[in-house]
Amino acid sequence: MDQIFENTATAFALKTDSELERAYFLFKMISNEPLVKMGSVITNFAFKAHLPVESLIRATVFDHFCGGVNERDCLPVVDRMWEKGVCSVLDYSVEGKEEEDPFDVATDIILTILDFVKEKEAIPYAVFKPTGFGRFALYQKISKKKALTKSEEEEWQRVVNRFDKVCKKAHDLEVSLLIDGEESWMQDAADDLAEQMMRKYNKKKRIVFNTLQTYRWDRLPYLKALHERAVSDGFLVGMKVVRGAYMEKENDRAKEMGYVSPICKSKEETDANFNATIAYMIDNLDVLSIFAGTHNEESCYKLMELMEERGIEKNNTHIWFGQLYGMSDHISYNLAANGYNVAKYLPFGPVRDVMPYLIRRADENTSVAGQTSRELSLLKKERKRRKM
Repeated sequence: MDQIFENTATAFALKTDSELERAYFLFKMISNEPLVKMGSVITNFAFKAHLPVESLIRATVFDHFCGGVNERDCLPVVDRMWEKGVCSVLDYSVEGKEEEDPFDVATDIILTILDFVKEKEAIPYAVFKPTGFGRFALYQKISKKKALTKSEEEEWQRVVNRFDKVCKKAHDLEVSLLIDGEESWMQDAADDLAEQMMRKYNKKKRIVFNTLQTYRWDRLPYLKALHERAVSDGFLVGMKVVRGAYMEKENDRAKEMGYVSPICKSKEETDANFNATIAYMIDNLDVLSIFAGTHNEESCYKLMELMEERGIEKNNTHIWFGQLYGMSDHISYNLAANGYNVAKYLPFGPVRDVMPYLIRRADENTSVAGQTSRELSLLKKERKRRKM
């Protein structure tokens, strides 16, 4: 397999020299874990104290990792990436709300994005987080199979209605909809609801996609069981396959509460689980569709090799690669240049409301061994190439 991810001219073709320097500066900062933790504390304090920091954040970390403050603000970024064959997934990245009004606002935003998806070839998917449509604690209570109060039953029905409303519109428009994964102790309720939507709207096309976080050792058995139900009951399954985003939180909670952690014991086990999952899916494309959300080069090469071995076209509509905007451009743009289906998750939302997402991005980059150093080495390589 050709090592295509070393081509920095293709990877950073859209970046001006100043944007390249900003990216290098940001990843240098992110590589310093104490600095990231200090910056997170200072930023949270600044927002709570209503200090005028939004313009500074907008000009630096926000513009690097986000597309804009609203969906229309993202369109110039969407169009630029599309010039290089890279699609966008508009991701309304407002987290941690507990009131009903923001859930209805989030639903309306996803409905608007679905219209964007229908209109623009450059936006093949819409996406939402389960906790964008309902309270975390409610999902958790249902996942634990605890009895709900009457008011909670009514509240849950509103959550179900929000899911159904966006899934129905996605079905009617014939566009695909990704449902993100979250923490394991609320995920069962979200999984059940996602399957309910698949049964209803995935009869003929893979409209609704759930997420498999393969740092959980139980996800491949879950997928196999879901696949069996899909075959027997006549529906199709879309899955975004990722490693996962809450490892430290998951392990800490399991230790604190005295139960077996749902997380694989090592990175090697997680990698093997991810690769086994995509191998299983690629052998069952008659029912399953893959959105491989990964920044791991070896896993990308693995999927590319599986496709080549099985004679699957690079642009097969049931196989997509995905990365986050602002990261792993060497993967995204080189895959697109070689004819694969690629989409960047493009977060957006008011600067203040998107800060929890940005802080999590910074924390993840410091905790994933090799991620930031790889970004820096490629940026250095491109800086040097441009000066020659």
